[in-house]
Amino acid sequence: MKKILTLVLVSVLGGAITLSAYKFFLEENNTHNLSQAEVSPLALPVNNFSNSSFIPENSIDFTHAAEKTIHTVVHVKNTTMGSSGQMTFEDLFYGRSPQRPQIGSGSGVIISPDGYIITNNHVIAGASELTITLNDNSTYEAEIIGSDNKTDIALLKIEADHELPYTTFGDSDQAKIGEWVLAVGNPFNLNSTVTAGIISAKSRDLTGKNTQSFIQTDAAVNPGNSGGALVNSNGDLIGINTAISSQTGSYIGYSFAVPSNIAKKVVQDLIEFGNVQNGILGVTGGALNSSFAERLSVNETEGFYIDSVEEHSGAFEAGLKSGDIIKKIDHVKISKFSDLTGYLSTKRPDDVVQVTYLRNGHLKETPVTLVRNQTYTIPQLGIVKNATKEELKKYNTANGVKISRLGQTYSKYLRANGVKEGDIVTSINNNKVYNVDDVQEIIRNKSVYEPLRIELINSNGEVERYNFN
Repeated sequence: MKKILTLVLVSVLGGAITLSAYKFFLEENNTHNLSQAEVSPLALPVNNFSNSSFIPENSIDFTHAAEKTIHTVVHVKNTTMGSSGQMTFEDLFYGRSPQRPQIGSGSGVIISPDGYIITNNHVIAGASELTITLNDNSTYEAEIIGSDNKTDIALLKIEADHELPYTTFGDSDQAKIGEWVLAVGNPFNLNSTVTAGIISAKSRDLTGKNTQSFIQTDAAVNPGNSGGALVNSNGDLIGINTAISSQTGSYIGYSFAVPSNIAKKVVQDLIEFGNVQNGILGVTGGALNSSFAERLSVNETEGFYIDSVEEHSGAFEAGLKSGDIIKKIDHVKISKFSDLTGYLSTKRPDDVVQVTYLRNGHLKETPVTLVRNQTYTIPQLGIVKNATKEELKKYNTANGVKISRLGQTYSKYLRANGVKEGDIVTSINNNKVYNVDDVQEIIRNKSVYEPLRIELINSNGEVERYNFN
């Protein structure tokens, strides 16, 4: 009996020890892990315009940003004169009208108390009438101040008898991948719709031609959101919602916005100059990757490789050379071509940028003064560039731009008629041209139905005229 009692006591004691060990090692560790899982999100920063605040995740509240923005986002109704469509009874009886009004819609953002509104160029394209509806249901007729097809940004103006609520621009360069954002607009004609998501990528180019630099988000954006606001958690405007990636026409997980720094610069240019002022470095080349780097026999896989430097450009004057690799411009790291083009889209001619580049394994830095674009591509002709005084004198003309490279489409025909690189284009559609800005302006304002008439002087001093339909 004594032995049995002793055995029971040992068993109980052993069980107690085992239970204690379990409680100490397993429950303690488990409690520790649970505690970490609960605490960790509280330390995650939420970046806003100032990038100075650290807000616990479970304290993120979008109501302030939504309330701050929702009254500044407007409904844009675009009335265009389109094709008449299907024949009706009235057409048979009264005769068919050649055109009938067609109505499209999108969004816009009020950016000043006196009624300036930013939107997408494609929202207002072809408009014969633009109607703006505010969040309080008041309506106004809008005037187009200007637009830029390249960035898809347009600027409108309405006249109100009182100051309007407006959204302030934030710094899109400070926006971070993973940062929370709100998309505010009018999808499917549903006024004042707010959706949330995160920034999933920056400097995104959808064309593959390195002409775009979008902010990519997973905030739900649908038809009608175009031209609306992308704001951070502080309610600052960091982008203009522009496009979605979809095979159906509706949102499937990715949307794209023009960064606010680009949009703001376009708006300022349209107000001050009437057109967009673009500053360029004056280099050609491409973004590095492993295969490109291997082909060039360089050890870098990130950056912009300079293939050539244009004479008399800012890069040329600063001493940049073929083979240099641009790693940074000002504070912006250059990993791909769209990083470079996106940042330069915020600059004007005569602006000075600090270029950090790699040469023979050594990092160097130099200031570069941006210049006006020296070249322009006329699809029917080819690339033209600003001509020097000496080149104009050689062709005995006081004005014109030089043909730098003939385009592939008509090169055979043009060469057969004696046109070649170096010839001087003096007039387009009966307007004298003095530089590539003149060329760009004439072609931009040309109707799609208007033929292109080019007058040039060839190397023999003969005046040639060509019409392209």
